Amino acid sequence: MNKFLLAVIPCAFVFSAHAQQGTPLTAKDYERAESFLSYGTEPLIDNNNVRPEWLDGDRFWYRSLTAQGSEFILVDPAKHSRVAAFDQQKLAAGLSTATGKQYSAAMLPFTSFTFSGDGKSIVFEAAGKQWAADLASYKVAEDNSAAANSGRNRAGRRGRGSIYNVSPDGKREAFIKDWNLWVRDVDTKKETQLTTDGVKDYGYATDNAGWKHSDNAILIWSSDSKKIATFKQDQRNVSDMYLVTTNVGKPNLKAWKYPLPGDKDVAMIQRVIIDVDNAKVVVTKVAPDPHRATLSDDISSSGTLDDVYFSSDNSKVAFVSTSRDHKNEKVRIADATTGAVREVFEETVPTQFESGQGAINWKYLDKTNEIIWYSERDNWGHLYLYDTNTGKLKNQITKGDFVVTRLLKVDEKNRMLYFIADGRQAENPYFSQLCKIGFDGKHFANLTPEAGNHQVTLSPSGAYFIDSYSKPDVPAVTVLRDLNGKMISTLEKTDISRLQSTGWKPVIPFSVKAHDGKTDIYGLMITPTRLDPNKKYPVIDYIYPGPQGGSVGSWSFVASRGDGQALAELGFIVVEIEGTSNPLRSKSFHDMSYGNMAENTLPDQITGIRQLAAKYGYLDTARVGIWGHSGGGFATAGAMFRYPDFFKVGISESGNHENLNYEDDWGERYNGLVANADYAAQANQNLAKNLKGKLMLAHGLLDDNVPPYNTLLVIEALEKANKDYDLVVFPNSPHGYGPYSPYMMRRRWDYFVKNLLGVEPPHEYVLKAKTDPRNGGGR
Repeated sequence: MNKFLLAVIPCAFVFSAHAQQGTPLTAKDYERAESFLSYGTEPLIDNNNVRPEWLDGDRFWYRSLTAQGSEFILVDPAKHSRVAAFDQQKLAAGLSTATGKQYSAAMLPFTSFTFSGDGKSIVFEAAGKQWAADLASYKVAEDNSAAANSGRNRAGRRGRGSIYNVSPDGKREAFIKDWNLWVRDVDTKKETQLTTDGVKDYGYATDNAGWKHSDNAILIWSSDSKKIATFKQDQRNVSDMYLVTTNVGKPNLKAWKYPLPGDKDVAMIQRVIIDVDNAKVVVTKVAPDPHRATLSDDISSSGTLDDVYFSSDNSKVAFVSTSRDHKNEKVRIADATTGAVREVFEETVPTQFESGQGAINWKYLDKTNEIIWYSERDNWGHLYLYDTNTGKLKNQITKGDFVVTRLLKVDEKNRMLYFIADGRQAENPYFSQLCKIGFDGKHFANLTPEAGNHQVTLSPSGAYFIDSYSKPDVPAVTVLRDLNGKMISTLEKTDISRLQSTGWKPVIPFSVKAHDGKTDIYGLMITPTRLDPNKKYPVIDYIYPGPQGGSVGSWSFVASRGDGQALAELGFIVVEIEGTSNPLRSKSFHDMSYGNMAENTLPDQITGIRQLAAKYGYLDTARVGIWGHSGGGFATAGAMFRYPDFFKVGISESGNHENLNYEDDWGERYNGLVANADYAAQANQNLAKNLKGKLMLAHGLLDDNVPPYNTLLVIEALEKANKDYDLVVFPNSPHGYGPYSPYMMRRRWDYFVKNLLGVEPPHEYVLKAKTDPRNGGGR
């Protein structure tokens, strides 16, 4: 998220003269740069991703892209087999006969298919129709069955996070109507009202975190599909946010509940358990909780109701109550029939608690009366085992200078845990590995020993996993292993030879010292493919300061990192630095700027760039630009105002410049409650008078995440201070710019080319996105 005085005047004249004298960039220069965007590089990468489509018995198929087109592969882990899913040559011939169009084996006109129940035929869509192919005769005929719309496709339509929340047995769907919760019989379509006292802004299962709101029903079903755990959310006294459309005639008002830091009233949830068959609501006997979760500000961060588990017999519900400031967590267990609540244990921290990175890592194990708990109490994110009867700690499970980021599997029978850990590789603490350990903290094993960042997908039974490992500058190898880590087969080795033939080069990973002079921080540097080490290149710093994420994002191999390489091709060095106060390291590392989000890792960015310039003489620290979106927009404007002699050009997109104007949880989590933190000192508009360089601001006027008033406050302050600025607005766009994103990218390129490189860009170049022909482009 969010998040030159007189001595320098001669430089300004030099800059201006350079802009007038330098050779302008042409449309050809931009076209070459554009070729390094993802839609230019991905079609030149072969045998890269394995996206499994699971079948019975942990079998799966996937589609592999090759230099010629694609191959469909079928894998059976139990048999250690990897074979063609079907004969593509015969299928192409059969489909050509059936349609009257010519198809080749490597360029079949579909990317997905469904096996029949007996596995003897497949169903797919092509040429605007549904077809069935017999895998013995390869006769292809039109098909009117529901096969292609069943299974995986249906789950995608009605899975969690959709308006209709389907029960585990698939027979009923829960949904919200008129602030009350209803269920609908999937077969008969009969609707039954479960609650009756829901009213406007005080309804059941409503989805609203301020920055995110929808018509989804936020709840979880019991395993027997007879109970629902959810809440009644009280927003009646919560303040409103307003946006208006831009159109001919009067604008349409968009209004919804959006609490701000320091507000007396925030959304509160009263937890309830509903007996679906009898439409009976059981209110838990505990005070309402703030709309908070252990993982983030939204009680449905994972797509469904977070921090809630039914017991295996569905008689109890375990949940965690998070305090408004995220400092206190209460573990509780409710009786699903009476609503009686028992306090189990609690944890209080001085800054902010989180239950993992990207996943909630605590689990309720009712059969053994235990809870797997996540805590950073020893300065690292680790797992602990608690007794639910006594509320006492039984033992710490994981230990060491590393972080458990995601608990993937709990094997209660064998009392083993399988989890993703970061920080165990000296080369880069952000590289992930899959590990296992016993509940007692013994029998630790690393199941993915190869160096690099491991991305793991468990099979449905959990008996196998697919492991794709790579580094930012080393392409992926994807393998299949059993749950003991034993290699079953190599699925794919990414081939980038066609990409390399274009002159493409990988990013340069690096490590430098943070602003404290002792902490190692890491990042990536992107250079022009035709780098002249004897020249001086302006630097562009891409920033996302977190504190819940970072600038680099993925530490796995990707050929294009946004428009980083494209910008480099225009004549820049682009850097991405993962600064202190970002996650995935120690608790003390993450908390280094707690209470002062406006630091935004900026001291780390500056010292990091200077260290890189000392090592690589072609970086010009007299010409440094910076840009970012959302929290990166906040950081960019802050950089231009707080360090105006270092950062000369900035592009701030959709920034949360004033955190008193951004949703309540963000600031109250990372800054603390308003009564305990100096929000005014962190607000960008209060420092706008310090601007010296060139600043472009951009915002969507229908941004319901970071309302546009954040940027308008900065604009007003700049105008009061008589400062020049540039502005791009998207009248009807939300937080992201959607179809206008290419326009914003082109404007970003133009702004840096003109004001940082010092030459004229081509006039109104049009970015022309393309589709990989292997995925149907150009057919």
